[in-house]
Amino acid sequence: MAFYYKQGQIPAKRHTQFRKPDGNLYAEELVSTEGFSSLYSLVYHCNAPTLVKEIGEAYSIAPKAAIEKNLQNRSFLTFKTTPEADYLKSRVYVLFNKDVYLAAAAPQKSMTDYFFKNADADEVIFIHEGSGVLKTVYGQIEFEYGDYLVIPRGTIYQLHFATENNRLFITESFSPIRPPKRYLNQYGQLMEHSPYCERDIKLPLLKETFDEKGDFKVLIKKEDMIFPYTYAAHPFDAVGWDGFQYPYGFSIHNYEPITGRVHMPPPIHQTFEGHNFVICSFVPRLYDYHPLSIPAPYNHSNVDSDEVLYYVDGDFMSRKHVERGMISLHPKGIPHGPHPGMAEKSIGKTETKELAVMIDPFYPLQITAAAMQMEDPSYYKSWVE
Repeated sequence: MAFYYKQGQIPAKRHTQFRKPDGNLYAEELVSTEGFSSLYSLVYHCNAPTLVKEIGEAYSIAPKAAIEKNLQNRSFLTFKTTPEADYLKSRVYVLFNKDVYLAAAAPQKSMTDYFFKNADADEVIFIHEGSGVLKTVYGQIEFEYGDYLVIPRGTIYQLHFATENNRLFITESFSPIRPPKRYLNQYGQLMEHSPYCERDIKLPLLKETFDEKGDFKVLIKKEDMIFPYTYAAHPFDAVGWDGFQYPYGFSIHNYEPITGRVHMPPPIHQTFEGHNFVICSFVPRLYDYHPLSIPAPYNHSNVDSDEVLYYVDGDFMSRKHVERGMISLHPKGIPHGPHPGMAEKSIGKTETKELAVMIDPFYPLQITAAAMQMEDPSYYKSWVE
């Protein structure tokens, strides 16, 4: 996140002596992005973050494409995925391209016997069902229904769930996840017309320092492989840190919708962006208020991007037969729009209670074999009366 934040104890000046009560030095770590050219933080560890005892045999978790080239409107019912006790095993890739991977997950258990680090991608974990605590070296963030957890690449983390009923929608971005540029001033501050501001951000709180030695299993994702590392010191051993690079949370319920007299286009819902894709939040809002307005969206031809909508809750003005956890995919090249009768039905309505997450990638998405097992094969025919 592009504003300065600090937690715990740090020295008065960077790259200077900072000693433990026993006289030994704390280990300073620079976590930097784009080489040394973009956001960074400085973390002060009780133990060096380089203490690797063992590296196990790597194994692949690469998504497997069932359909590489798609020109059909499709939908996938992600709540058909079978819950798994293990967090990583529960992650099921649905759609992917070279810029972004999209996955659904239904983990039942907390991550207590290992840690995870995505060394390739920033992650945005949307909490559809469940609550708990995200734990990192930067501190803890409590999460609940409707939260986005934005975890920068290279961050070792654990998810601790409060219950066994958890549903997640996960975006892996191979470029940094950032707020939309049009909502930021030249200094990186969210401007007055932005649909959210810094006050809405959930920041990590460094409540505990784990100065522990032993065997700590860290599963690291790199180039679609998992590399099992065993570290000699607890990953969450920081006594303090400061900077601009850290995980944070944001609730979709704190997104302030932008409305108009006539139907507004999807960019008004944009919440985050990566390279060649955007993430949008559809939230409860007042409908258009021109006396002749048609609140339902007009037909739209995707010329430059696929469109993915993950349905969270509520009724949708443009769709019939929507289910919670359903993903719709409308590929570029063909139009999509309201189902028959929905435009007329929307006239006179004053508000919508819909809640959804939209991903618009600018390069076509491939469809995994796992996604095909949860597809509604008749979806593309749903516009035919």
